[in-house]
Amino acid sequence: MASQRSRTFEDLAAEAEAAPVEGWDFSWLDGRATEQRPSWGYQRVMSGRLAEASAALDIQTGGGEVLAEAPRFPAAMAATEFWPPNLAKATQLLHPRGAVVVADPDEPPLPFADAAFDLVTSRHPVTVWWDEIARVLLPGGTYLAQHVGPASMFELVEYFLGPQSEEVRHSRHPDDARRAAGEAGLEVRDLRMETLRSEFFDIGAVIYFLRKVIWMVPGFTVGAYRERLGELHDRLATEGPFVAHATRYLIEARKPAG
Repeated sequence: MASQRSRTFEDLAAEAEAAPVEGWDFSWLDGRATEQRPSWGYQRVMSGRLAEASAALDIQTGGGEVLAEAPRFPAAMAATEFWPPNLAKATQLLHPRGAVVVADPDEPPLPFADAAFDLVTSRHPVTVWWDEIARVLLPGGTYLAQHVGPASMFELVEYFLGPQSEEVRHSRHPDDARRAAGEAGLEVRDLRMETLRSEFFDIGAVIYFLRKVIWMVPGFTVGAYRERLGELHDRLATEGPFVAHATRYLIEARKPAG
């Protein structure tokens, strides 16, 4: 980490700008950033549910990396994704295991019939169309997901964008998810949130993260934020890691059996 901090801003920025950002593999950040994981272990919980399902759908699967870690798929396994580079990656990863990856614009309707799945999953969906989730679930079926919570990584967001309004800081609150799920006719069985510590050790890690998670600082480029990035580079070299806090919540909602 110390060796990264001794490198020039130009060198680190060029390296981060050249790194591929398709999919949800964050291994490029190994040794350059850390992220505390939620205690419930979404991957483990999701894998257990998939092993018991007969037909499942993973919404906004990204490059399919999270879903692919499940050791067992149900007899019918589908996934949706809207970004073309991720679609290609997810197809390559999941097709050999019998999963169908469907191009979907991430707006209603989902391209499936009513009551098609007994399990719908998603990890960090950008948008959640609760009525559509309820529609494609079989009676007695379950939606299991890990969502990004309110004001997640806002230390980093506000470093670049300045203070955000209370309305913006409150968006993605789990209470809103509970209410929306209920309005769609789903019964929330489990809902828990945690605040998790993240650290960035060099400016390349910050640049890579903001290039990959594009909604954090919309329109982010090194050129547009060069001054602030340069100041943060100097700060990292003298003060050590930049600390931010992610929020995550696990939600499980069931469609009534009858």
